Amino acid sequence: MMRTVLQIIPNMGAGGAEQACIDIAAGLRERGDRALVVSAGGKRVPELERSGGLHVQHPVSAKNPAKIIANAFWLARFIREQRVDIVHARSRAPAWSAWLACRMTSCRFVTTFHAAYKFSNAAKKAYNRVMTRGLRIIAISEFIAAQIRESYGVAPEKIRVIPRGIDMKKFVPKSVTDARREALRQQWKLGEGQRVILLPARLSAIKGQALLIQVMPLLSSSCGDVVAVIVGDDQGRSGYRQQLQDLIALLKVQDHLRLVDHCADMPAAYSLADVVVVPSKVPEGFGRVPVEAMAMGVPVIASNLGATIETVQEGVTGWLLPPVDPSRWAEALTHALSLSPEERTAMASAAMLRARTYYGRDRMVADTLQLYDDVMREGIR
Repeated sequence: MMRTVLQIIPNMGAGGAEQACIDIAAGLRERGDRALVVSAGGKRVPELERSGGLHVQHPVSAKNPAKIIANAFWLARFIREQRVDIVHARSRAPAWSAWLACRMTSCRFVTTFHAAYKFSNAAKKAYNRVMTRGLRIIAISEFIAAQIRESYGVAPEKIRVIPRGIDMKKFVPKSVTDARREALRQQWKLGEGQRVILLPARLSAIKGQALLIQVMPLLSSSCGDVVAVIVGDDQGRSGYRQQLQDLIALLKVQDHLRLVDHCADMPAAYSLADVVVVPSKVPEGFGRVPVEAMAMGVPVIASNLGATIETVQEGVTGWLLPPVDPSRWAEALTHALSLSPEERTAMASAAMLRARTYYGRDRMVADTLQLYDDVMREGIR
């Protein structure tokens, strides 16, 4: 029997929640269900529509209480008109409208926690709590699931851990051609034989780019000719970019640092890397970079915070460190760059197996569709 699932999200821009929205829409359409998405719009709407989802634009990102209520009445009409079976909310402001609309229509309501939402007072916590009102609550990692239980007292049986899914067909080492690698080498001005430390992340202080810069002068000479490539858009944080450039100049590591903008070919970037670093200063709800790197068979050194502790296996697929001590990171990088070919091959095999076993997009989609089926079968409203 065909079902209609409505996903609601603030907008269809860049990000993991938006990618999950597209992936689930594609999965629904593949099995013959209807996939509706309501958002305020965004550059990824065409991609969503190509996946088989029907997008309806409405200002559901509004946080004003009056607009949230108005959106709830609009959504209730839309749910009735489209005969929606399940509403899946992926963010707090639209979740309030969706929850109210589901109360009006007796439609089933589920949510996904894409982050560990912060709260500094009772009002903020009450605002966040709408995400716990789903008949089922999806957590994108065990770390997020623990936060939901501990912060909001949610019963464990309501929570389903479904990690974010990576497109494993995209991240295949053998699929990256020499031409693609060479194009990036030229773009990033990398010499033949230079070893590459890669840090892919938007330019933000919480992502730890400054730590990597501080590490570079401390690397052992045994590592050879090493270049660190920091890949990421500053998203308007020009002041932070300047701080990084000033630090590079102060430490005189210009010859061993590349600060580059967004990369359109991340599989090739990973393929060039000898090691990927993720020195985040705050816990990640999931963190796709370690998993993408593992899928490409590249060792990972990451902060021992948040969900990274789940994805990276210490000494097996990479290493975990506190994001505070440049000397310890220098030691870890020296070790990673000194692995024998046999050690690198063993780590690459373990990393690729782990990524494909637990963090593939197909598994995420299948688990989410199963959750929808469970909610429908149990008849919970």
